[in-house]
Amino acid sequence: MNDERVLTVRDLHKSFRKGPEVIEVLRGIDLEARRAEGIAIVGASGSGKSTLLHLLGGLEKPDAGSIVYGGSEISAMNDREIARFRNERIGFVFQFHYLLPEFSAVENVMIPALISSSMTKELSARAEGLLDMVGLGHRRTHKPGELSGGEQQRVAIARSLMMSPGIMLADEPTGDLDPETGLKIIELFSGLRQRLDVTLLIATHNMELARTMDKVLVLKGGHLEPTVP
Repeated sequence: MNDERVLTVRDLHKSFRKGPEVIEVLRGIDLEARRAEGIAIVGASGSGKSTLLHLLGGLEKPDAGSIVYGGSEISAMNDREIARFRNERIGFVFQFHYLLPEFSAVENVMIPALISSSMTKELSARAEGLLDMVGLGHRRTHKPGELSGGEQQRVAIARSLMMSPGIMLADEPTGDLDPETGLKIIELFSGLRQRLDVTLLIATHNMELARTMDKVLVLKGGHLEPTVP
């Protein structure tokens, strides 16, 4: 890990309205992440972990505060600019895989690149290389319905790396897996972070996964605290 700061979050606020009630989920989040750093965000269900990751990925907009990647403040971008930035610069891994069932594994991995360019042999070769990296080179022509849950998550991880993002955001990536498969995904994340020099920010209930990160933060009462209680 080096000292290059890839993400700076300042005074981030987010609330939701439920009938006449306004629920404050995030109440002034400050966060920094450096290149190749691994950060785990833990907390009770409903504490706002997924909301925070959605804001960091530009899937939702904050009520106040700033989110800056390098010199790019996504909180000031319009919807089209955010969509392009997200596709090109941020990798996403979710609890559920969101693979397209009619496409093969290698086609699913290629999707982020196909959004911004046409099909080429180079893109196909890169997608195949990423499947090799996550241990699924032999399953590249299989469709999601022919893959196990752990294999589907590996495809999703490969897809998140297709555009060579500087940061990966993972929301409960082991939450839908059995313990043995989850452990293999934990080992995969650790290896990829070291090999690709990518920043990894994970929201998780899995303390075994959290402990493999450089830093563990707990989200409680709308604030991030630096140690697990």
